[in-house]
Amino acid sequence: MSASKKTAWAVTAAALLPLVSVSPAHADNKEDQQPKPPAAMASVGGKLLGLPGTQVKLGTGAPVLPKELTGRSWIVADAETGDVLAAHNSHWPLAPASTLKMLFADTVLPRFPKTTSHTVDPKELAGIGSGSSLVGVKEKQTYTVHDLWLGVFLRSGNDAVRVLSEMNGGIPKTVKDMNDHAAELQAVDTQVVSPDGYDAPGQVSSAYDLTLIARSGMQKADFREYAATARAKFPGEQKPGKKRETFEIQNTNRLLTGALGVAPYQGMAGVKNGNTTHAGSTFTGVAERNGKVLLVTVMNPSSKEQHAVYMETARLLDWGFAASGKVTPVGQLVPPRSARTNQGAGNDGSTPAPGKNAPGTGAAESSAAGGRAGGVGVALGVVGGVLVVLAGAVFLVNRRWPLPELVGRRPKPREGVDDEPTH
Repeated sequence: MSASKKTAWAVTAAALLPLVSVSPAHADNKEDQQPKPPAAMASVGGKLLGLPGTQVKLGTGAPVLPKELTGRSWIVADAETGDVLAAHNSHWPLAPASTLKMLFADTVLPRFPKTTSHTVDPKELAGIGSGSSLVGVKEKQTYTVHDLWLGVFLRSGNDAVRVLSEMNGGIPKTVKDMNDHAAELQAVDTQVVSPDGYDAPGQVSSAYDLTLIARSGMQKADFREYAATARAKFPGEQKPGKKRETFEIQNTNRLLTGALGVAPYQGMAGVKNGNTTHAGSTFTGVAERNGKVLLVTVMNPSSKEQHAVYMETARLLDWGFAASGKVTPVGQLVPPRSARTNQGAGNDGSTPAPGKNAPGTGAAESSAAGGRAGGVGVALGVVGGVLVVLAGAVFLVNRRWPLPELVGRRPKPREGVDDEPTH
């Protein structure tokens, strides 16, 4: 076995270990049974982010972190500036479950107009893993690309992922495309084996990477809209001589919809949840409050609290909104490798501000810029309500994501609608 394959299997073995205790930040006397993060982790975005344990720099008036945190890995970041407000083992490569579908969508979504129609070939539904979450795609039925993306985002449908992957040239090509895109985003902890996030040897990501991926996806209007959609109609089977019926699907993100004892989170606008045997529960969420937009990722909480991944995400969001402006960032969400910087522009709010390189390693260190741009180095100016692309940049940060508008369209929660497994 090659050295690279041995490394991948070693990382996966660590990701699949059962979690039997709380996180090191709040460990009890079972700490010796707690799986430990690797001694050496990536430090993209800052050296502190490569260290095990909790990283936070509290300033005057800053609230302490919540005690009820058991996630094996988590991160709280300002979505617009890229500042990492706090992190815990954020570069630990772990099984991602369906949160990996964010990378699938960020990679493939721009490639097909949503109005494109596709008739499903039976072979496109072959090989779906046992126990996978499904939206109900049927062979020899015709769907629009819009239908299929609703199936991916709302029901985490592996059947919809498979069809879109085949439209993209097949599973192997889509996996390669996703790995290439992860490399472009500097998501160095991420290795894709299956585009739907179904458990597979060597398939890993990290809280830091999933947050980078979510941030990239949320730059795209269609991605934002799908991530914020609570419920939609999905096409049923077309029967000869009859009008095609539809059935309702609901988003499995309970902080968005509210269901079965989980209250909707104020300002929640996506992004993706997941759950598999080996990954446990995973979640990346984005929320807006009083003009501040935060991203939180939580991976594999060990708490026996019901819906722990949502509860811990909500606590971290509450903390982040209360701590914003009162903590010193411990790192940055870095820009993609191809992002351009504009070191000569003035700091007038409509152009990128110059600044020191954000701490990091390799390309991440050389390409990240500080200041209000927060390691992004380019911005999307808003002039008279018109979005203006600056400096020919590849990576854009919309400083005014329309999250409040999306949240305002969210229907009231409907009790009694449960999640299907989100593999």
